[in-house]
Amino acid sequence: MYMSTEADLREVYLDNAATTYPKPEAVYEALDRFAREVGGNPGRSGHARSLEAGREVLRAREAVARLLGVGDPSRILFTKNATEALNIAIQGALRTGGHAVITSLEHNSVWRPLEAMARAGTIAYSMVECGSDGSLDPSKVEAAMSGETRLIACAHASNVTGSLLPVEEVAEIARRHRVPLLVDAAQTAGRCELRPEAWGIQYLAFSGHKELFGPQGTGVLYIAPGWEVEPLCYGGTGSLSESSSQPEFLPDRYESGTLNAFGLAGLRAGVEFVLATGVDRIREHEEALTLRLLEGLRRIGGVRIYGPQEWERRVGIVSFNLAGFTSSEVASRLDEAYGIRVRSGLHCSPLAHRTIGTLETGVVRAGLSFMNTPEDVDRLLEALERMSLDCGVGS
Repeated sequence: MYMSTEADLREVYLDNAATTYPKPEAVYEALDRFAREVGGNPGRSGHARSLEAGREVLRAREAVARLLGVGDPSRILFTKNATEALNIAIQGALRTGGHAVITSLEHNSVWRPLEAMARAGTIAYSMVECGSDGSLDPSKVEAAMSGETRLIACAHASNVTGSLLPVEEVAEIARRHRVPLLVDAAQTAGRCELRPEAWGIQYLAFSGHKELFGPQGTGVLYIAPGWEVEPLCYGGTGSLSESSSQPEFLPDRYESGTLNAFGLAGLRAGVEFVLATGVDRIREHEEALTLRLLEGLRRIGGVRIYGPQEWERRVGIVSFNLAGFTSSEVASRLDEAYGIRVRSGLHCSPLAHRTIGTLETGVVRAGLSFMNTPEDVDRLLEALERMSLDCGVGS
């Protein structure tokens, strides 16, 4: 039996689809600076520390707007995660009822709020079935619409299959029917081009702690002009405090309570790293790593890969199973014996697993990022090859 050595236990982090690690050094520096040198509450006081905290939040807002090509930074709203951003759009757009259309690759952050509203009898929704390779036929989205449709929700990339969905084509369908489109970009922000204004997307939601390299507790919602909805949360904004009504102007309308200015300082640094590096360069690096991983997995006996085979149709997320092991056994052994961190299970996306036929088994997911190296991929492949041989399924 193969015995691991100290060198083998050098950590290889491949759980970047959950949260990226490590972050660029500039992110750590920004967080340290805010904690040590700023520390004030943004928009709540007139003293120097509060004003600097407010400036840090503004810098973050402007950086995200530059990344998305959005002209008005006030339309960049900060949330605690992508889930909150998605809920603001979903519950706001369907507050008065109606019908929604979603795909069978959506995360629970989209499915569960819709299910809760449907069970309460306030809305109805239709689910468009995607292919077992994670593909989506846009014409099926149009076919699922009705005169009562008030929202289309579509992931930009599946967090299970890694497949890219044709959101620009779906946006054109939504435009023709004058129905707003909500895009879940949790797995593409920072690694793929996103142009909500140019593409005609009304709501764009994503987290800050994945490919934008920010800290956890940061999220973003973009709302297009004319598509404002009621807030999910009401309270103090530091503006119009004398009124019992929530401010109507953005971003205050959606940012009640103290913002995570500490986290947003880190997010600003992460977004600026992405801008300086270039989304195209990040995608090219992930392409090389992903193709290396896919080619290596195909050579290992007993491995089944999920999602599209062509790089153009996916991001740096590769899910697979290894014969003779459950997905959790593979992840546990990789972690304990080889120091390789991956994720197993359902990834909060049972709809996607039902679509690809892994609802009962789950999958092992390797999430690559710009911070990974070819050596990281090779370490994973070597470990899986040894596991395959140990189980007697390798050649």
